[in-house]
Amino acid sequence: MTQQPSPSDPHFWQARYEAGEAHWDKGAAAPPLLEYLESQPVAGRVLVPGCGSGHDVRTLAAQGAEVVGMDFAPGAIAAANTHPNHENTQFVLGDFLNLDPKFYGTFDWIFEHTCFCAIDPKRRPDYLRSCLQALKPRGKLLAVFYINPDQDEPDHPPFRSSPEELDQWFLPHFEILHQQVPTQSYEGREGRELLRVFQRKEA
Repeated sequence: MTQQPSPSDPHFWQARYEAGEAHWDKGAAAPPLLEYLESQPVAGRVLVPGCGSGHDVRTLAAQGAEVVGMDFAPGAIAAANTHPNHENTQFVLGDFLNLDPKFYGTFDWIFEHTCFCAIDPKRRPDYLRSCLQALKPRGKLLAVFYINPDQDEPDHPPFRSSPEELDQWFLPHFEILHQQVPTQSYEGREGRELLRVFQRKEA
């Protein structure tokens, strides 16, 4: 019996793109991001890890940010490039959890949505490390965490997290500037997401 690749392997995600099973792609930017941008700007250079087909990337770029979308599945980058993209967008095939040093300390913001919940929970230390590597001093992480997914397969994404676990991972290195339960969510995610804005502490 052939062992299936894990969510840490790009083949896990590439197979879903090739099969037309990218069900996480809702065809539009994340509603909590749109809600946040109604009152708060996200400016400067922004990284979107696990960008998929790039809806969030294009939305942030339309606000004037310079945005890099990163994904390690070639199908995601190919899908992103089928859309009309702003000149201030770039899509990069790369593994956020093994960040290329050329990206170290180059971002004012990271926008997180459906990346943290998609990785094997054992890789969360790697996720945190890459955030710290990517952000400039006092850089910000705008994150929409999937706190309570309706998940019948605990070994497959989306993987749940809790506010207490997020505190454990992030608060030693970040301070919380803002948090809210989004009032705008994809259907089925109402009340299951937590938006937080973290700012990296001084080293």
